[in-house]
Amino acid sequence: MNDTRAPIVLGIDDLRPLPWVTRIARTSAEGVRLLEEHREVYVDELWLDHDLGGEDSIMPVVTLLEEAAFHGRPFRIGTVYVHSANPIGAQTVVRSLQRWNYQVRRTSA
Repeated sequence: MNDTRAPIVLGIDDLRPLPWVTRIARTSAEGVRLLEEHREVYVDELWLDHDLGGEDSIMPVVTLLEEAAFHGRPFRIGTVYVHSANPIGAQTVVRSLQRWNYQVRRTSA
């Protein structure tokens, strides 16, 4: 049998269109729900923006990923791409997720 599943590419960003992603969330709450919906499947790529408008940020999503790893059930994600215009916020996300052995790259979107 030929396993040719389509890649799963998720994005969490308040403004950018991210046309290459298969699903997008515009707030941290939507991002948490999106990841929870994909809890049991392999996610090829996860694209994260730090600042999500107003007081919202990506940190609730980062906390979800950290807590999953802490409890020995990290999300199965190929690469996490952090594409924020906020360099300090982006570096915080990168460091936080690398600490839990997620494969993370700082990039531009």
